[in-house]
Amino acid sequence: MLKLPQVRGTLTPQRALSELTWMRVGGPAEMLFQPADIDDLSDFLAGLDPAVPVFPMGVGSNLIVRDGGIAGVVIRLGRGFNAIDIGDDVVTAGAAALDAHVARKAADAGFDLTFLRTIPGSIGGAVRMNAGCYGHYVADVLTSATVVLRDGTVTQLPAEALQLSYRQSVLPDGAVIVDACFAPPKGAPEQLAQRMVDQLTKRDETQPTKDRTAGSTFRNPAGFSSTGRADDVHDLKAWKVIDNAGMRGATLGGAVMNTKHSNFLTNAGGATAADLEDLGEEVRKKVYDSQQIALEWEIMRVGRRTGENPAK
Repeated sequence: MLKLPQVRGTLTPQRALSELTWMRVGGPAEMLFQPADIDDLSDFLAGLDPAVPVFPMGVGSNLIVRDGGIAGVVIRLGRGFNAIDIGDDVVTAGAAALDAHVARKAADAGFDLTFLRTIPGSIGGAVRMNAGCYGHYVADVLTSATVVLRDGTVTQLPAEALQLSYRQSVLPDGAVIVDACFAPPKGAPEQLAQRMVDQLTKRDETQPTKDRTAGSTFRNPAGFSSTGRADDVHDLKAWKVIDNAGMRGATLGGAVMNTKHSNFLTNAGGATAADLEDLGEEVRKKVYDSQQIALEWEIMRVGRRTGENPAK
């Protein structure tokens, strides 16, 4: 039994995380903590045994929780962390604010964060993963992020400190992002609104938005610059190399590589987390064996497989 500090928020033991992720798979959190506000979160982390692992979780849109669940404390931010504030030159959004809501509210005020409109998930995850599409990334507009460190310290990190790169960032272990500040370009609200409509139309035409997925499964393979140095050029698409390996439509248990877009690993009904992860690993092997390309997971996979030692 975990020994936990007193909180004003909500502590729920053995909370089923399958109900909180888009894939609808996975075991429980040993303890789920939903803090009331930033002070509640800070006090909790300051008083929590440093040996207890902590996992910050957003809305579970880009996540597979393994079937054995997650040891320690899963932290999920809610209403106390979803404010969106529009200033003269900046947009500040709480980590729990949905990407789509931030994009719409910013556009209404004449700020261009339209690339966020089609990205599932919340701002905390968008910052952590340097989310992006249509050639625009969080790194292009982020100025700073407020985080609560594992010892409860609240600090504001400049964007440079996060070392944002393709689909990743650098954060201290156990740090929880609580808000982010953006300095986006400006535009006419009606034009920004139309751009988002066009983006949604394009997404729905090309992606399985009605199916149970967690977004893109694998990162697009890195390309090479004219000097031969590996960099963030991603002209080669993950779906293409998956197709070339003959894995579009591949199945394992209730998991399938979606036939509409083969880089979308899908729970077609009754899949376990092991089905999904094992099918993804089979795809990676087939791609490497056929093309010598090592696909990297974009979906985060966390927790224990069934039967693993609970200490893991």
